[in-house]
Amino acid sequence: MKEISVLLPTPAYSGLTGPLSYQHTQDLAPGTLVRVPLGQRESLGLVWHALAPDHSDHAPDKPRVLRPVTEVLDGLPPLSAHWLQLVAFAAHYYQRALGEFALACLPPQLREVSQAQLARKLKKRGQPKDTPGQASPSPPTLTPEQAQVLDRLDQQTGPYVLHGNTGSGKTEVYLRRAAEVLARDPSAQVLMLVPEINLTPQLEERVRQRFAALGQETIVSMHSGMTPAQRLNSWLSAHTGQARLVLGTRMAVLASIPHLRLIVVDEEHDPSYKQQEGARYSARDLAVYRGQCEGAQVILGSATPSLESWHHSRAAVAGEPAPRYQRLNMPSRVGDAVLPKLRRVDMNLQPRQTLVSAPLLAAMRERLARQEQVMLLLNRRGYAPVLHCASCGWKSECPHCSAFRVFHKADRTLRCHHCSLTQAVPRACPGCGNQDIGSFGHGTERLEEHLAELLADMHRPDGAPMRIARIDADSTRLKGELVRQLAQVHDGDVDVLVGTQMVAKGHDFRRVTLVAALNPDGALFSADFRAPERLFALLMQAAGRAGRDAAMAREQPCEMWVQTFHPAHPLFETLKQHDFAAFAEQQLSEREQAGLPPFSFQALVRAEARSQAAAQDFLNAARSAGEAWLAEAGMSVTVYPAVPMSMQRVANVERAQMLIESGSRRALQHFLQSWQPALQDARSHHKAVLRWAIDVDPLAI
Repeated sequence: MKEISVLLPTPAYSGLTGPLSYQHTQDLAPGTLVRVPLGQRESLGLVWHALAPDHSDHAPDKPRVLRPVTEVLDGLPPLSAHWLQLVAFAAHYYQRALGEFALACLPPQLREVSQAQLARKLKKRGQPKDTPGQASPSPPTLTPEQAQVLDRLDQQTGPYVLHGNTGSGKTEVYLRRAAEVLARDPSAQVLMLVPEINLTPQLEERVRQRFAALGQETIVSMHSGMTPAQRLNSWLSAHTGQARLVLGTRMAVLASIPHLRLIVVDEEHDPSYKQQEGARYSARDLAVYRGQCEGAQVILGSATPSLESWHHSRAAVAGEPAPRYQRLNMPSRVGDAVLPKLRRVDMNLQPRQTLVSAPLLAAMRERLARQEQVMLLLNRRGYAPVLHCASCGWKSECPHCSAFRVFHKADRTLRCHHCSLTQAVPRACPGCGNQDIGSFGHGTERLEEHLAELLADMHRPDGAPMRIARIDADSTRLKGELVRQLAQVHDGDVDVLVGTQMVAKGHDFRRVTLVAALNPDGALFSADFRAPERLFALLMQAAGRAGRDAAMAREQPCEMWVQTFHPAHPLFETLKQHDFAAFAEQQLSEREQAGLPPFSFQALVRAEARSQAAAQDFLNAARSAGEAWLAEAGMSVTVYPAVPMSMQRVANVERAQMLIESGSRRALQHFLQSWQPALQDARSHHKAVLRWAIDVDPLAI
């Protein structure tokens, strides 16, 4: 019998964070999937590298009685050494138990499928397909900038930051480069990441058309909107090498793709690439690491790159470390289309409670009269954020969260967007009985209703009223609804599109010539130092939806309208020039002076308890132990006191956080790793704490 080391999905607090020892009749290669007994149940496990003698999970003075491996999934090829290296790095860097992280990267249905079912699935994939691939359409002619970028991509591995303005043809560069990689190596695989599920079907359709000659079974998607069976099938196709192109959201970066040669991260700046639950990893950063491990080329594309990527792709300066990335620029739009002109409306000069200003309404009417499309961005769903009583001051606060319940007029409900508590709108004020309850603020539902009133006198050529569509998390809740509504916009069946940030990025609306942001001021003075970066990216991406049809833009210049109470703010000045470089340099200069990322490195420890005092007591106890260790080690790491989170209470759970900061990534990592036992010990003495977690490189503080 051979001793086998197996990783299991055991969390850090269990004390079983490393591989456990089992026995089997023969040696098993690292990366082999097995089923083993764990306590009174059976668990899926991953064969790991053999343990060193001093790392055995058995005490040396006890006889070694090992339990046998129950089943080996021998029909499945072992996971590659590169994949094992990736999960080992990610688990260590993001401070997670190795087995917990590694097993979470696998499709959930692998834990349930039997050996016979798995064999049938694999056999089906091994059978040759009788239906040949269709002829691929001819690709469009490259612009000089696209051709120059492709030449650069052919010279070096990278990683590259592709900074291309909206409409400059970044997707065409991705597809051309993928075609080159796949043509050179018949076994090569390509991974293309998008930030959100609603962008995946659009990209998938374009990829399937372009690579139709490869066969439809060679292109798979991976995202959380798929059923467990679909996720397993896609994962098996990628793992066995049948899938040549893998499209997906952040989870796809951890898929088993043994012959990976190219990784594309589209809209790399998007916060959606950062996992916010469980292992809080950054798919963008792991894509770069994975490319280095496997020798795959990495392309990070965006019109508004993250400031970290922008800084790491700066020009080389003597005496400073060499930049980590190479920057490629595509400033021009395809077909000589021009970027939209920015117009600002000073809302201080408009009547109070104005939702759509008179100048903006006049511009909209002009566009609609020419049968062009208009898009309005309001990043707040629902009808009104708050209901309130003018008599007693009652507001629609959520009883379980530090937030207000949002008024949804469509179904006459008050809904908390944090804990999902839903109640009918009261007929009278719960505080004083006043039946005249008013609403405060505006959401997309209210904007949709208001536009119908403002445009009631306008009609389409067939005499029908103007068609206003709303796309947000509420209107696209049903399966397939988002695809249907986007198709209506593309087909010209919609005149005015109202939406949240869902419609601001990645979509190619050819007939949109005017885009307006109605209430963007909230992020200008936020306590979060990343808020201006997110706002600038959102507005610039939204502006990019206008004027994508060059012929239409030449007839009448497209426009981006911003309604703001701070029209002279520097952010809007750089947005007017579409000058991301100037905005980035200004923000980076401020961050360098303040010692903020990317000039420092951060981690957050978050704790949840039934009381705020319990959560903070736990964090401060851990802080005391950490500072004692730092004093002995002499390391330059700052541990700040615990404070409540900005959203302090969610679902009757109080939340607190503590910031750890250092000018050295290595020092921060060393401290976090050494601090884990102190956190575990503090948790054992603070029973009121429900859970705690470490977030390395947090995006929101």
